[in-house]
Formats: sequence, C-alpha cells, structure tokens
Amino acid sequence: MSKRQSSPAFTPSEIPTATGRRDFLRRSAGAASGAFLYGALGHHGAWAAGSDAPEIKEVKIGFIPLTDCASVVMASVLGLDQKYGVKITPTKEASWAGVRDKLVNGDLDFAHVLYGMVYGMHLGVGGPQKDMAVLMTLNRNGQAITLSKKLAEKGAVDAASLAKLMATEKREYTFAQTFPTGTHAMWLYYWLASAGINPIKDAKVITVPPPQMVANMRVGNMDGYCVGEPWGHRAIMDGIGITAVTSQDIWRDHPEKVLGCTGDFANKNPNTARAVMMAVMEAGRWIDASMQNKLKMAETIAAKSYVNTNVDAINQRILGRYQNGLGKTWDDPNHMKFFADGDVNYPYLSDGMWFLTQHKRWGLLKNHPDYLAVAKKINKTELYKQAASQLKVSLPKSDLRTSKLIDGSSWTGADPARYADSFAVKA
Repeated sequence: MSKRQSSPAFTPSEIPTATGRRDFLRRSAGAASGAFLYGALGHHGAWAAGSDAPEIKEVKIGFIPLTDCASVVMASVLGLDQKYGVKITPTKEASWAGVRDKLVNGDLDFAHVLYGMVYGMHLGVGGPQKDMAVLMTLNRNGQAITLSKKLAEKGAVDAASLAKLMATEKREYTFAQTFPTGTHAMWLYYWLASAGINPIKDAKVITVPPPQMVANMRVGNMDGYCVGEPWGHRAIMDGIGITAVTSQDIWRDHPEKVLGCTGDFANKNPNTARAVMMAVMEAGRWIDASMQNKLKMAETIAAKSYVNTNVDAINQRILGRYQNGLGKTWDDPNHMKFFADGDVNYPYLSDGMWFLTQHKRWGLLKNHPDYLAVAKKINKTELYKQAASQLKVSLPKSDLRTSKLIDGSSWTGADPARYADSFAVKA
C-alpha cells in the first residue's frame, strides 16, 4: 500500500455547513485513508508486554492557539482517536507556562508543545525539574520573525538592515518570544546572532503568549517577535508588521512542536501513548494529503474554540503562499508540514540535542550536559518505531540527521559540546 493517499474530490454542494462539518470531516478522513486505515486497525499485534489496549481510554491534550496544533485537533475532530481505542479531548491553553504546569501536575496527559521547552523542563530550566518525554515531532517549518512597520519604515527589513539600524539609532530594542527555552526564542536568538546582534546583551527580550503577540505589537510593546502561524501573517493582514524571515529560512525542515508528556506517563502508559501517536500521525497524513484537506483543516481550527482567527489568516501560509507585508509574494515549498510521507514525525536525537546546544550557548545551561544521554532518555524512539510500524510509515536509517542553518554552519549531532562552544556570538 502506498504511503501517500489521494483524497477524493467533493462537489461544491458537499462542502459542509457549520452544523454538518464534523460528520463531513469524519467522512472525508475515512475516504482519504480508505482501506489502509481500516486494514491497519482491523487487528493490532500484541506488544511484548501483552495486550496493546490503551491503559487510559480518555486523554487530555493541551494546545496553544497556533496553526501547528492542527494534527492534534484533527485527530479528535475526524474521529481518528476512536479508531485507535482512545478519546482525545483537545484543551485550549493560554500560555506555554500554563502548559508546563499542567503537564507537571497531571491536569494534562499530553501536549502540543515547544521542542526546546520539553528539554528545558527535563533539566529544570525555566521551571521545576520533571522527567519528560518527546513522543513524536508534530510539524516542521512554518514559524516567522515579524518586525514592526515602524522599523521597516526606517529600513530594517531583514537581519543585516536591523543590525545597521540598531547600530546607528541607539535605544533599547525589545523583541518577544514565547518561552525562554522554546523554539521561538532559539529561532529569534539564532537569527539575530547571524547578523552580529547579541540578543542577551544588545536587546531586551520578553516572553509573550502567542495569541497576544499582535495586540502587543499594535500598542508598541515590542519591535519584533518570533512566533508560530497564524500570528506572523496576522500582523501583515492588520498592517502592523512585516515578515523579516521565516523559520524555514533559518533552518530548512527544522523540528517545531512535539507531542510531549511526562516520562512517568510514557513509561506507565505505553499503549495509550502509541494509540495517541498513531491517531495524530494519521491526522497529519490526512492534512498533508491534499490542498482540499488543508483548507478544511484551516476552516476547522480557525474556530473560536481552537485558534480563534479569520480562516484567511491560516489558509494562505499553510498552502505555502507567502507575502512579507512590503509587496513581495512567493510560493514557499518549505511551508509547514505535518507528515510528508512520515519524514516529519521521527523524534531525531540530533534535533533534541540541538536545542540543548543553544541552551548552553545562551547561558540557560551553565555546564555541558551529556547531550546524547539526555536525548536518548527524552526522545522515545522505540515507542515511535512501534507506532510507525503499525501505520507502515517508513523510518530513517539513523537517529541523527544533518542540517545546514542560516549562518552556514552544519549540525550533524556529532560533538555537540564543541558545536555549542563554536559560536562567536553567545551569552
């Protein structure tokens, strides 16, 4: 059976009303996945521990209102969770700090969560120490750094021109990210540093929850911010900001959000974890299967109960249709992906270690950790392989991958301590 499934066409008369959307989406999910889905679910092989029945039947998955919560939301909306023997309740959270606290105290079973935040929690950075687990990568690409229109009018439209303005017009420049150890902080810091701007010494950096970014820029609280969509495109729609760089231009095919939980939960409930992973992976495959599915997803998650924005704020960039707010438009082949024939979802150890190297670079970690040992403990590669094998999703040959970043440096996962110390601009 091919890994890529085509999605059937629907006539205009079949496009759902709001009241019929849930049934329509369930039907289209079944049609998109077809015999593969039902074949895979007809019989589950027994795991080594015995029965593969989920230990917990109903689970809460926290999410922040961002486009990349889509595979978690759609796993529930499409009913894919029930096919794997669990019921997913997506719960909307106000901030990443709230997600952290609810994971630690057990109010959430899983979360759509920042990759670097999971690693920070595991090492006790940015909150109390708690053993954590990364089950799978939810998406890659699709974040952006926005600069205010006021900066753009003074010529600051990219990293080099921003550095020039900051050097000639001296004042305190304020930039926002979404959590100190998270992905957005690391993209922001890396991008600023690539132009010689030290984010720790040359700027003021504040933490703002994603849905509040646009409102804060509107009233002048920051000069720029890094966040996930749709809050980059929303600033352009509202005429208050410009896209200076996309995260995929900082690191093409970078990991972004992950499906995370505590280490205790993963160890005690491996069958539940596998079931949720399979449902979410199947939802990601459904999203990526066609333009029509992406548009249905955008319509669904734009609702007040999820992202709470205009569908137009979501649907353009999810299709790779970008504009920068200064008249430039382009089609980006490296837009946000949720599955990409399974390439997105593997929890590479090198991806996790990269965030640790940046935590060390920026002084969040005082000493070098045992990078590989930490990554092996957090990233549940064996659980992922079991879930992927049930879905017949291909697996990479290595737990490490090679990536090239915006400053020309290559990251392979080899000698992470040397890599962390190699940067000229650091804390």
